[in-house]
Formats: sequence, C-alpha cells, structure tokens
Amino acid sequence: MNSIRRFLIVITSLIFTVSVFSQMVKKPNIILIMADDVSWNCFGTYGAEDYKTPNIDALAAKGVQFNHCYSTPICTPSRVKIMTGKYNFRNYTHFGYLNPNDKTFAHLLKDAGYKTAIAGKWQLNGLYNKLEGNQDRERPKKAGFDESCLWQVTTGKTGENGGERFWSPPLLQNGEFLTKEDNAGKYGPDIMSDFVCDFIEKNKTEPFFVYYPTVLVHSPFVSTPDTIGNQPRTHDANKSPKDRESKKTNYMAMVNYLDKIVGMIVDKVEAVGQLDNTIILFTSDNGTASITSRWKGQDIRGAKGRTVDMGTHVPLVVYWKGHTPNGLVSDDLIDFTDFYTTFAEAASIALGDDDPIDGRSFLPQLQGQPAHPRDWVFWQYQPYWGKFKGIQFVRNQSYKLYKNGTLYNVPNDIHEKHNLISETNNVSAQKAKRHLQRVLDKAPPAPVVEGGRNASQRPLYPNWINMINPND
Repeated sequence: MNSIRRFLIVITSLIFTVSVFSQMVKKPNIILIMADDVSWNCFGTYGAEDYKTPNIDALAAKGVQFNHCYSTPICTPSRVKIMTGKYNFRNYTHFGYLNPNDKTFAHLLKDAGYKTAIAGKWQLNGLYNKLEGNQDRERPKKAGFDESCLWQVTTGKTGENGGERFWSPPLLQNGEFLTKEDNAGKYGPDIMSDFVCDFIEKNKTEPFFVYYPTVLVHSPFVSTPDTIGNQPRTHDANKSPKDRESKKTNYMAMVNYLDKIVGMIVDKVEAVGQLDNTIILFTSDNGTASITSRWKGQDIRGAKGRTVDMGTHVPLVVYWKGHTPNGLVSDDLIDFTDFYTTFAEAASIALGDDDPIDGRSFLPQLQGQPAHPRDWVFWQYQPYWGKFKGIQFVRNQSYKLYKNGTLYNVPNDIHEKHNLISETNNVSAQKAKRHLQRVLDKAPPAPVVEGGRNASQRPLYPNWINMINPND
C-alpha cells in the first residue's frame, strides 16, 4: 500500500511539474490594435485635451508608453510595412495592395502554432489599380489569417455591393459576403470588435494572434452608437457633416468610441483568464486628417499624407500584465518594421532567410530589460497615390534630415519651418546631420518624385543591404 501511495505521489508531482513547465513555456498571445488616421496627440496619456481615452490611458499607466513611434504618412505603405517588416523600397508598389507573395507576421505566427485572425480594414487586394486577383475573397487567408471580418476586400466604397465602413456596412466575414442589407442598422466597428472577442473566446486555450486594423477614426466623420440618438441607422448615416464644428464633434466621439472598444477587448482577455499571457499593443497607421486638436496648450492640425510630425508620429502603448513595467515612458525610437521582429522574439521564433531584416525587436523594453534601441528611423515614401511626391528622410528623437538636405529640430519646430542646414555654428544640429547623413548614404536611390496612381516607374530594391544591423 505504501508503494502504491509513493507511486501516486510521484505521478502527481510529475503531472504538476509538467503543467507548470507548460505554462512557463506557453507562447504569449498577441493582440495588435491599429487605429486609422489618428496621431499621438489625440490620446490623454500623450497630453490630449479634447478626447476622453481612459482605457488606452490605463494601458499606458500599467504598461509602456513609447513617445517616438513612427509610421508612414498614409495608410497602405504603413500597413504593408508593419505586416511584412520591410522598408517600402523592398516591396511596396501600389496604393491599396499587398503582394500575395509577401510573407506577413500572420504567416510567421501561424507557422509557429498560433491561431490567427484579422478584423477591420483590409484594402489590400489591389482594387484601385484593378490588379490581378483583386476579386479573390481568400486573400486574407492567403496572408496567414485563419479567420477574418473585413471591410473593403473585393468591394470599394462605391459600385455594386460597395459601401462605407460604419453604419450598415458591407463586410466579408470568413469568405462570406455580408451586404449592407445583411448588416442593416448595425455599426461596423461593433461587428468587428464582437468578432475579435468571439475569436478570443474560442481560442483561449491556444496561443492566438489578433490583428485589428480598426476602421475608426477615418473619415467620414459620423455619429457613433453613443451619439447617434434616434437618427436612422441606415447606410445614409455615413454621410459626414459639412461644417467644421460638427466634423470635429463627430471625430471626438469616434476617438472616444475607439477607446471604448479597446477597453472591451482588454476586458474580454481578462474574462477568459489570459491577461497575464497576452501582449496588447495599440498604435495607429498614420497621422490625423484635417482635424485640429488641442494638445498641451496648443492647437495641432492633422497632416495625414505629409511627412511632418503630424503625419508620421503615432501612439504606441503596450501592456503585458506581469511583464511590462508599470507606467514606463520610453523615448526609444520605434519603426513599423520593428513589430514583426518583436513578435518573432516574443514567440521564440528564430528568423530565417525568408524573414525581413529591417526591424529591431523592442521586446526587451516590454520586459524591463536592457535593450539595444535603434538610433534612427528611416522612410522611403512614395505612396503612388494622390498628389503626394516621392521623398526620402531619416530622423532621431530630435532631428530630421531629408534627402534634399533640409534639416529640422522637430520638437522645437513641429511644422518644419526653420531649416538648420546652413547654421554651421549649431554644433548639435551639425552633429545630427553627419550621423543621419550616414543612414541616407546607405539607403537605395530615392523614390521617383512624380508617381501618382498611374505611375509608370515603380522601382524596388528587395535585396538591398541590411541598414539597421549591417553586420548581420
């Protein structure tokens, strides 16, 4: 009898040890929430005065707030960059297009055993240029996502079955097209966030990755469920008001509702018991559109599409319960190429020959460990859209240098009105110029200046040298 008892004790101990070890090595879940068209200055934790963002502020208070995260100035270049971890000169060719041959962070994590999902705005099938396969409903799955709930996959804002993203939106959910009539009276961001929460519930016992590029707070600036009142919730409710004051009122309500959705997702993660095993990141794809916001006692007008701070400076707040230092404010530079590399390290994935080389992991900062932050952030910006012209530039926390030689101290000159290049007695500026020029000297040729939607030249340099880690 004693032998049996000892045997049972040993077996129980082994089971407990295996259980503890499996919990220790379990890969962390990752949730990346990326807002649409909203700068750093629209969130309370960064000093916003017009908006109420208690849930995002709470993530910053319990986690890490990065003061120097940078996107490209407009959506598609940012989305391709963050998803593939590559500078745009390697793989960006058309607005509204992700090359289906590109490896994404969803492929990376799916291959490592993660369940993957995407919800929100897609706009990557090549609809604008009618590229091959633009009607392929399987593109999100081919990009590595097991499940999806997306706006603008095979239909645009107009045309047959087209429509806006907010009230009564047309959506593609796991390959099934839901018309405006199917979603009559429903609010797109609610459908998408409910989808995310359902996915989290279904996969709470397995490692999961959620990429939620929200449709908030892009134009049209319309009422949310919290402000629409008794107005009809038809597709006509997507019409933006014409006067500036009403647009601003709706924009503020949309930012506030975005924050509400973030809080709901965090609550869901906590409800399924995964908060201490989930890295939650919040950022934005580019700067605010033409909305003026009050920030730290001054008025800041959005500059989406432009290369000034208001077009490229975005929030980044990260919370991982039990891992991130409480309330750490970091001045380390973060580039959109860094997310792919960070996710790989978090999931203990060794990068291979088919993975990008342009990023640097910021996982150590999230764990309060010594880090090796980057010294600069680089842009090759040619969106092939609208009237935006090709340009190349690089910056650190203080100075920004353009390929054409103009140099600005951004914190002291946020609108970039005072070129410092000729101030030879400005020791700090000249030192920064020499340092940043070395980066530009390593870069490929600057993009073609003229290059709208119908650009005839779209040069790529997929095999260009490793600029951030030159010894790798």
